Amino acid sequence: PLFQSGIELFVNRLDSVESVLPYEYTAFDFCQAEGKKRPSENLGQVLFGERIEPSPYRFTFKKTETCKSVCTKTYDTTKPEDKQKLDFLKKSMLLNYQHHWIVDNMPVTWCYDVEDGQRFCNPGFPIGCYITEDGRPKDACVINSEFHEKDTFYIFNHVDIKIYYHVVENEALGARLVAAKLEPKSYKHTHPDNPDCSGVPMDISNKANGEVKIAYTYSVSFHEEKKIRWASRWDYILESMPHTHIQWFSIMNSLVIVLFLSGMVAMIMLRTLHKDIARYNQMDSTEDAQEEFGWKLVHGDIFRPPRKGMLLSVFLGSGTQILIMTFVTLFFACLGFLSPANRGALMTCAVVLWVLLGTPAGYVAARFYKSFGGEKWKTNVLLTSFLCPGIVFADFFIMNLILWGEGSSAAIPFGTLVAILALWFCISVPLTFIGAYFGFKKNAIEHPVRTNQIPRQIPEQSFYTKPLPGIIMGGILPFGCIFIQLFFILNSIWSHQMYYMFGFLFLVFIILVITCSEATILLCYFHLCAEDYHWQWRSFLTSGFTAVYFLIYAIHYFFSKLQITGTASTILYFGYTMIMVLIFFLFTG
Repeated sequence: PLFQSGIELFVNRLDSVESVLPYEYTAFDFCQAEGKKRPSENLGQVLFGERIEPSPYRFTFKKTETCKSVCTKTYDTTKPEDKQKLDFLKKSMLLNYQHHWIVDNMPVTWCYDVEDGQRFCNPGFPIGCYITEDGRPKDACVINSEFHEKDTFYIFNHVDIKIYYHVVENEALGARLVAAKLEPKSYKHTHPDNPDCSGVPMDISNKANGEVKIAYTYSVSFHEEKKIRWASRWDYILESMPHTHIQWFSIMNSLVIVLFLSGMVAMIMLRTLHKDIARYNQMDSTEDAQEEFGWKLVHGDIFRPPRKGMLLSVFLGSGTQILIMTFVTLFFACLGFLSPANRGALMTCAVVLWVLLGTPAGYVAARFYKSFGGEKWKTNVLLTSFLCPGIVFADFFIMNLILWGEGSSAAIPFGTLVAILALWFCISVPLTFIGAYFGFKKNAIEHPVRTNQIPRQIPEQSFYTKPLPGIIMGGILPFGCIFIQLFFILNSIWSHQMYYMFGFLFLVFIILVITCSEATILLCYFHLCAEDYHWQWRSFLTSGFTAVYFLIYAIHYFFSKLQITGTASTILYFGYTMIMVLIFFLFTG
């Protein structure tokens, strides 16, 4: 409810699909807000490089303004600092950087018609656009036929803002804002002090010398909108996003895979167990008991500790931590606590949960390490606390250095880095130690059969039961379940679209867990039948190999879907992808 009639407009960082580097509003030479303080931000927003700042645009409720001047910027290209500012503006128009403005926690959207009669609402709008030397309009320049000068930039220095409100009848308090839309325009104001917002567009020739004057103006109008409820005011943005009917198709597809696998597992369990029980019931004489076959032959070796048992137990601990974290985060997201209106909530939730889940990680790692007959428990605890988080943090730190070198807003301030390290060292690590203490105090997992002294000879394996082909096959099925969701998730990270289909994602998550388990059980059964008893690492890597397919898909997505240019952006894309792949590997394994 609006008690006060003043409406503030906030500006978020500017980003571009062609470059991974976001920049703050203040990095550009736009009109600045004088001496207002910034709204506070949560951890997730800082990690994702959102920087929300006050803007010089201020409106009064129901007071229409036309062509109001905000400020005028003058660039003298003979002065080096002015030329540098203008060049930065030109470069960002060339890369199609987008403004993101916020009114009352709603994105100000720019809605336009796309093909087949759909309306697309973009939660941002470009700074400007460029016409190439051969007269081809790039990006947003297609919206106006007056943009036709070759090798010229057109800056959108005027915005027509429409604010829609909903009058609340039963309360005397008045109105609520339900939508804010704008149209970017470009005008060369002949009298910047007394602008009239008409005439030719504001062009900046690429080779222009002398003085360039850019006057920034705006118009605002208020419209009553009776149909939109305040609670559903985000819907019009989400409706114009890529559609959900593909989703149902992919879910059905995944469910068929799951049914198929479950059928196979059930059949094998029932058939073999039924046969065995029948055979044991028919045992009259003792000589029958000696004729064992298949997986019965390896009972004396099945619980032989695996090579590199330390590393496996550490991976299992970290994987458990990530599994529970993902489950709880998605569960909350499904209940609607982490909607796009709650900026940064998803990331904050995930990080905090990860920190608090140190205990299960320590417990699982210790429990497995003890059952593998390990003695070096101190090394085990330290590795569980530091190995996987350390790799992720190191990668993140290097990415941060690159962002910082480029002057991007996504570079995390030093204070936040210290805060994350403090969370890790002061909360996560002690919790891991507590978990490990309980894990080591419990008795080792009891094995139902004794392990022989002398390892058994493994017979010659067929192609399908050799380790590598089995592992490579194992990753295909789980990946088939998720790859359509993956497309939408990568879009929301790199193409700046909102992701809101948490219900679907939760369903896919459950399907992925089932598929990974069943595919592993099947393949494990097949190679035990072939008398190969090294199952521990193979069962981890069989479903963990899904992460390799994820990496291949991310590389394909980079080359086919993204128009990312520049070395820094490419390094950042692959740096962040590697973090996701590692987390996904531990999770599926």
